[in-house]
Parts: sequence; C-alpha cells; structure tokens
Amino acid sequence: MTISTAAMLLSPLFLLLDATNALAAPKYNAAGELIAPKDYREWVFLSSGVNMNYSETPIGMDHAMVDNVFVDPVSWQAFKKTGRWPEGTTFVKESRVGSSKGSINKSGIFQTEERFDLEVHVRDSKRFKTGWGFFIHEADKPAKVLPANTSCYSCHITHGAVQTTFVQFYPTARPIAIKAGTFDRRK
Repeated sequence: MTISTAAMLLSPLFLLLDATNALAAPKYNAAGELIAPKDYREWVFLSSGVNMNYSETPIGMDHAMVDNVFVDPVSWQAFKKTGRWPEGTTFVKESRVGSSKGSINKSGIFQTEERFDLEVHVRDSKRFKTGWGFFIHEADKPAKVLPANTSCYSCHITHGAVQTTFVQFYPTARPIAIKAGTFDRRK
C-alpha cells in the first residue's frame, strides 16, 4: 500500500475526528453568551453526587439534589493521555431534583426528570482571565460568564485537584491524574 492510498483510507477517520472536535467545542452567540450544549448527556459521564454542598451554610431545600457531571469526549481522550484538560474542555454539571417517593422505591434517593439548573465550566485561556469560565444556564437559554469574583472561581482554585477541576470526585479520572502526576493530593 502506498502512502497516498493509506492517506485516502484514513482521511474519513480524520474528518470524523475533526467533526467530533468541532461539535464538542463551546459555542457562543453574538453577545458572547455560552450556548448550552444540547448533546451533553451523550458526553463522558464522570460522576454523580447527592446533596453535595461546599459551604458550611446548610442548603435549606425541601428536596434532595442529584448532580451529574459530564465532560466533552474530545477533552476526555486528551485527559486520558496526559492527565491534563486541554483548551476548549467543557464540563457540564446537571442538577436534578431528587426524590425518595416513586414507583416501587422503598428507600434511597433517585433523580427525577425535573432539572434544576445546568452549570458549565469551560477552559479557554484567551477568553477568560483565570483560564476558565463558569456559566449557569436557566432552562436552555444562553448564559453570560459569571464574574471572576464569584465564589465558583476561588473555590475551584483553592480545592480543585487538577487544573482547578474537582477530579477528586471523579472516580475514573482520579487514577489517571495520579498516574500522570497532575493530581494535587492536598485537595
């Protein structure tokens, strides 16, 4: 097989990878607001948490909360190789109302269809002074970046185990970061 024949055979693969990368990249409207990713539930699932709270102040809700965290597949592939999140990495934290009453459930908490909010964390050193931007989407409306003095930033900088991200809560990512030497064990 010649090099040109091999290139022709591989070109659809490269086109597919380019298309996947383009689909995963964060998208903004003309006002600079982040457009909520529509397909995030098809991304790589990293973790779930129930009633997690990073503050001493009680949440004060009359229901449970279940958070699901996803990362775009292109960034996950890069992370698996390096233990680092590349530029363009997009995390989505989907918060759903939890319930203990439904169907045949006798104990425990399950997530309902009712989505509370959608938080998005984007790595883009050119766009954001801290290298990352945080967004909270109401329904699926475009969202403005949260101001840099919002507690999300300082909390992630102080407690994020890998590049200001909470890899310590992602059971499949944590061992990769530890092996790569990028995991901050103090977090």
